[in-house]
Amino acid sequence: MPRLIAPRLIAFLRAINVGGHTVTMAQLRQEFEALGLKDVETFIASGNVIFSARQADSAALEKKIETRLRASLGYEVATFIRTDAEVAAVAEYKAFKAAKIKDAGAFCVGFLEKPLDAAATLTLMAFKTDEDDFHTAGREVYWLCAVGQSDSTFTNARFEKALKIRCTFRGINTIRRLADKYPAT
Repeated sequence: MPRLIAPRLIAFLRAINVGGHTVTMAQLRQEFEALGLKDVETFIASGNVIFSARQADSAALEKKIETRLRASLGYEVATFIRTDAEVAAVAEYKAFKAAKIKDAGAFCVGFLEKPLDAAATLTLMAFKTDEDDFHTAGREVYWLCAVGQSDSTFTNARFEKALKIRCTFRGINTIRRLADKYPAT
């Protein structure tokens, strides 16, 4: 009998080890395993969880994880799931010219539940300044910051409030390291 291989998924969690919310990676692994998820690993302490699941509906799986984490941690943890192939594509995507990236203080990727519509994209582009530039592709927002993130007026909180959507950002180096460590299967 052939063995079914569950796809490898990566969950990007918002509000892990920021803003006074401290969670150990061991606890995160336990929470995912308690949901019946397999091959659970964490990658750096910022809420990146790698796992496999037989459930194909990522939106339903995101809600299942969010419900579990809210119950165990006591606060909302927005969850954005991508396959290893999707993470590899994000890592390789050319959102900005190489010279511009080289001179930037920060280059981050925001994970969304769904692609931005035209109105939301216009709202995002209103944040564009000499220091901050944006690009969207699929369910991701690419943010290039000429100065360091802490020196920018753009924040995830402002983004979420203006667009009335949930999002979590990761540095492009984290995304590339994830793609290298967990290549598309």
